[in-house]
Parts: sequence; structure tokens; C-alpha cells
Amino acid sequence: MKGYASRLIELTEKQAERIALQWLGDVRGNPKTPSYHTFSDEKALAHAVAFYRNFRTLFGADRPFEAAQKFFTKYADERYSEGIPLHEALYALILMRRHIWPFAEFQAQFVSSLEHQQAAESLTRTILLFDDATYVITGRYEELMRRETEERLRRGGRPHAGRQAAGARLKPAGRLRDTT
Repeated sequence: MKGYASRLIELTEKQAERIALQWLGDVRGNPKTPSYHTFSDEKALAHAVAFYRNFRTLFGADRPFEAAQKFFTKYADERYSEGIPLHEALYALILMRRHIWPFAEFQAQFVSSLEHQQAAESLTRTILLFDDATYVITGRYEELMRRETEERLRRGGRPHAGRQAAGARLKPAGRLRDTT
């Protein structure tokens, strides 16, 4: 896996801004991420560029969950403080993942079946990284919402008054449909 993974990591880091620009187009126009529609380009791009530039640290870590926990706790803290609802923060991350592979596939040429195997192993490792990210971000959002609610109750306010304005309340569950 090392040969292909190294090329994938290098490509992702070297082309971080270019991949992030492609991501920005998707996150801006996607109906699942309306909070990102009003962010400045600079602010929105910073989210994706930070991820792509840290891909080596996350992907190649000896202890991948610990690396993911550190990076994605910060990601969750920042998105939460910006008022991004959890479901949008996670979907923006899904869109980041979706932009790694197509970009790499257009750049890479597979020469052997070994490289095909290495690519599959790299894909599996990337999927596991995003699984960890989802777990960490969800847990962190829950912790931040619990703290905010406890603080509001200590001050005698309503538990969800502040987050509603920021759009963090989830809509009632309905039938899920992926339109992307």
C-alpha cells in the first residue's frame, strides 16, 4: 500500500487548494449544506485546505483514531462555534472525501495489478479515517450542546434558545434521500 498511498498523500497535499476549490463549488451549491452558502470563500476554503494539508498526518498515523480525534475535535469546535448544524458539518466532510479520489484518479495511471490492490487498500484506509471523523465530530457536538444547555440552565434561560438561531436544531426525521 505504501507506494500508492504515498502518491495519494503527496498529490492531496500538493493540490490542497485546487481540490478545496472543487469542494467549494459543491458545498456552495449543495442543498444539504446551506450554512456554507453564506460563508466567505476564504473561510469556507480554509476548512477544506486544512483537511487536505493534514491528510498525511491523519492517513499515515500509527494510531489513526488518536490523530483523527485531535484533528476532528478542533474541526467540530470550529464548526459548532460558527453555528454550522451537525448534519451540515458532517456532509461538508463527506464532500471533502468525495473530492480526494476523483482528483487522484484523474492524475494517476495504474501500471500493474499491484497498484490496483494498493489503491483499494488506500481507499479502505481513507474510509476508516472518515468513519473515525464522524464518530469524533458527533461526540464533540453532543458534548458542546450539553455544555451550552447546562450553562443556559444555570443562567435561568431556555435550553435551546441560542442554537436555534444558529440553525443547529435538527429537522424532524423523515425519509432520507441523497440527491448528489
